[in-house]
Amino acid sequence: MARQRSTPAAVADRRRPRKTRIHTRRLRTVRTFSPKDSDITRQWHVIDASDVVLGRLASQVAVLLRGKHKPVFAPHVDTGDFVIVVNAAKVSLSGSKLEQKRAYRHSGYPGGLHAVSYASLMESHPERVVEKAVKGMLPKNALGRKTLRKLKVYAGPDHPHQAQQPQPFQITQIEQ
Repeated sequence: MARQRSTPAAVADRRRPRKTRIHTRRLRTVRTFSPKDSDITRQWHVIDASDVVLGRLASQVAVLLRGKHKPVFAPHVDTGDFVIVVNAAKVSLSGSKLEQKRAYRHSGYPGGLHAVSYASLMESHPERVVEKAVKGMLPKNALGRKTLRKLKVYAGPDHPHQAQQPQPFQITQIEQ
């Protein structure tokens, strides 16, 4: 039995004519919400840091600064509030971090690494302890640097921002 060869013309005749289709696909991705300047309302919060664990304080402050607690939050826009932290000298560190943890900074020159224990840093500049902890929880870009400017930290109970009418913000702690 010999097989018949088909010519290209015969093959073309056997094919069905194709229907032209327009592919329409539903958009399944969520569009990024971009708030306008008129959507953003900034508030002032004052937080008392007395006997609050440093990490819990810093994470709550970072959320307020970025605006993640608002329904208009967008990761690429600064929608956050201003935060005033008072009594930074009374913040607590859990465990033995006060003696063992060190704050590092570098001058930019070879051999320019400086390390200071948190105990001596709390004695001399308690504001820097809170600022450093909050800075570590913000994005490392221009938006993070802009966001950090809205943080005001004071070692004592007084602050010069009474004209902004800050609302007290209570950090709920779980006893451990």
